[in-house]
Amino acid sequence: MRYTSTRDQRVTKTSQQAIKQGISEEGGLFVLPHLTDYRIALQDLLGADYETIAQHVLMTLLPDFNTASLKKAIHLAYRQNFSDKRITPIRKVGDFHVLELFHGPTSAFKDVGLQLLPQLMRLALDLEDRIMILAATSGDTGTAALQGFKNVPQTGITVFYPDHGVSPIQEQQMLTTTGKNTRVFPIAGNFDQAQSAVKALFTDTGFAARLQAEQVTLSAANSINIGRLIPQVVYYFAAYLQLVNSHAIQLGEPVNFTVPTGNFGDVLAGFYAKALGLPIHKLIAAANANREIADFLDTGIYDRNRPFLKTVAPSMDIQISSNLERLLYYKSGEDSAYVAMLMKDLAKTGRYQVRSDVLAAIQADFAGGFATDEQVAEAIAKVWQQDGYLMDPHTAVGYSVMQQYRATGDTTPNVLLATASPYKFPRAVTKALDLPVSGDDFSLMKQLQQVSGLAIPANLARLAGMTPQPKHVIAPAAMGTAILDAAKEVFDDDSRVRSGNNR
Repeated sequence: MRYTSTRDQRVTKTSQQAIKQGISEEGGLFVLPHLTDYRIALQDLLGADYETIAQHVLMTLLPDFNTASLKKAIHLAYRQNFSDKRITPIRKVGDFHVLELFHGPTSAFKDVGLQLLPQLMRLALDLEDRIMILAATSGDTGTAALQGFKNVPQTGITVFYPDHGVSPIQEQQMLTTTGKNTRVFPIAGNFDQAQSAVKALFTDTGFAARLQAEQVTLSAANSINIGRLIPQVVYYFAAYLQLVNSHAIQLGEPVNFTVPTGNFGDVLAGFYAKALGLPIHKLIAAANANREIADFLDTGIYDRNRPFLKTVAPSMDIQISSNLERLLYYKSGEDSAYVAMLMKDLAKTGRYQVRSDVLAAIQADFAGGFATDEQVAEAIAKVWQQDGYLMDPHTAVGYSVMQQYRATGDTTPNVLLATASPYKFPRAVTKALDLPVSGDDFSLMKQLQQVSGLAIPANLARLAGMTPQPKHVIAPAAMGTAILDAAKEVFDDDSRVRSGNNR
């Protein structure tokens, strides 16, 4: 079981090497060939807790990790860091189920992967490795990555986010980070510019040489890192088994998962789960008004040559969905040359079109749709009034698209992934409920609590009393310099600490 690159089948890596490196030398993403050869026996997991399910999934997909070490890493990631012992609990809401992914330390689904990735990274590192983790974020990845990698030995983390492109709560979370090894920079641009710059730096040999002079190498915290993606596969199995254990479905009965979709990682994790044997009928990818993914799933044409829209679901304001590249690899028959050609077209022209057989293979597993800001607001209000359940805007995108899909007549049981606490986006939620919108976001959080009776997560409540670090907005072209400066600061401090400890 060796990982290869979506763009070059000659690449061969162990899972530890793939996680440590983050992205392949030529810019491709690491993938495990012949994914459907590996199966997980659901009947063996009936009644199992989340950590046990995680052990089965991770031992299947990360075979070169020591079993005992992997078990310990999972335990450290999840035992005390989530407010619900189920980690990702299923809730019945009206005539569908919600998979709540926001019970971690930053109240968003990214916590599930980014509590475990630092543990996996530590196991993959050699004694003298010094790794600078990079993350481009549309909001939640940066917050969760900063929390996960805070003060982890042998690592630094540098996060870039679009200035005025995340919610005030998300920005406050990032700018109040307290790690000695953490650095945060808003950029004068959008998420796609940040992500493109990060991916370019991974393949810039000159930049790599300058980092090597500091004895530092790069890795990634985005879901372009396979070590971020694989932990997300676990909650699809956990959700399905919760449904079976509660007698909502029978073992073997198919379900649909509707997934709010930006960078395509969350829904791709569902595809991995299906490949491993989970009875999934359709994965419904829900986009906001930046609808490139929805249009691609309908036409086979991916075209980012359109206006970039700022929406009430900012974590999905993405026009280049990086993880789609992994799906193209599998659905093209693992043809890395074909994927490389498509990615070259995307970089050169901003668009590509897949063959008809590839589109048909994708549509066999996926459906898509999108929701405007108006539809998002309607969904938040409807589900609150009808079912007493409060959704954040991203989850509401999913609900709106789920309802569009159900109108086609598919009666398969639906699970909607709830990707963030509504308190991370209190302004949008308050407006949707037609409540007075005055004061800052923390005032709005309190108002929502009074109306809903839903407790504000402790990590978000604490933010009101925290002083953010000063903002230093940089241009995308300056990101490399910012990373180099951060590496010098973080690892010079680390060296001094080590030197002091060795005296």
